[in-house]
Amino acid sequence: MLCQIRRLKRFDNIYFYSQHVQRARIVSAMAKRLSDLFGNTRIVAGLLVNLLSSICIVFINKWIYVHHGFPNMTLTLIHFVVTWLGLFVCQKMDMFSPKSLRPSKIILLALSFCGFVAFTNLSLQNNTIGTYQLAKVMTTPVIIVIQTMYYKKTFSTKIKLTLVPITLGVILNSYYDVKFNLLGMVFATLGVFVTSLYQVWVGAKQHELQVNSMQLLYYQAPMSSAFLLVIVPFFEPLTGEGGVFGPWSFQALVMVFLSGLIAFLVNLSIYWIIGNTSPVTYNMFGHFKFCITLLGGYVLFQDPLSLNQGLGILCTLTGILAYTHFKLAEQDAGKSKLTQRP
Repeated sequence: MLCQIRRLKRFDNIYFYSQHVQRARIVSAMAKRLSDLFGNTRIVAGLLVNLLSSICIVFINKWIYVHHGFPNMTLTLIHFVVTWLGLFVCQKMDMFSPKSLRPSKIILLALSFCGFVAFTNLSLQNNTIGTYQLAKVMTTPVIIVIQTMYYKKTFSTKIKLTLVPITLGVILNSYYDVKFNLLGMVFATLGVFVTSLYQVWVGAKQHELQVNSMQLLYYQAPMSSAFLLVIVPFFEPLTGEGGVFGPWSFQALVMVFLSGLIAFLVNLSIYWIIGNTSPVTYNMFGHFKFCITLLGGYVLFQDPLSLNQGLGILCTLTGILAYTHFKLAEQDAGKSKLTQRP
């Protein structure tokens, strides 16, 4: 009996020791993650630029559509031109060296860039900021589907299950939106699909062509501008009230130019973050912007919010938090396996 008690005590000691070691590893992993994050000032700076510029561009563009009625595709074209001019200045300041690229290698990326910006702007123009922002959350599930089907990437069952509340929440919000707009939802759906393709291709092209974010965007922005320049006259009036060369006020022109400058920062930071991390990581960071932009829409533009919409938003946020938790847990598990290998 005495031997058995000693054996049980030894077992308990081993059990508590293993639990202590496991807790210590978790704390150590969390500390290392924070250290890596704050230790890499370039990543922190890139994320902050993307955070601030992405939030500002939504509110400024919505203000331009609501108060000035500026044509969508023309605004998108101005964004591309200002982006290219910004990169041209950066290149003259020796911030990067251009690399010669064959147009055939980036033509699909340029077309998807046109669709990405144009459809998301049309979604913002025709939807409330809440519906627009929730629809963008669907980019993460679509990216996972694309990477699973065409790039043979694998995701755990837990990660896949978190997509259920995210999708359900988006559907609930859209269905009970007081300002529901069928055309707006069509644009939102197209925007999600094209944006997902664009974000996957940005990362793939940077690795395929061995270029950085500035080098790729430097050639892709003018090509996208040329595509839009050809099609704008077929979709938007050139003269008269609301036309491209219409009688715009000085305030409207200032807001449009400011929107172009911020769009340059958004485009550059998107390329930089995806090129240095991954499309899924970029969308995980996008969830932080989600709440701030959502709140701003209700405060600045008095977008109505029903109880069922609130439930949809909570459902989506639950899925987002679960997704982030499981993703970080998988990353920790993968790192611990690598460190344990001889």
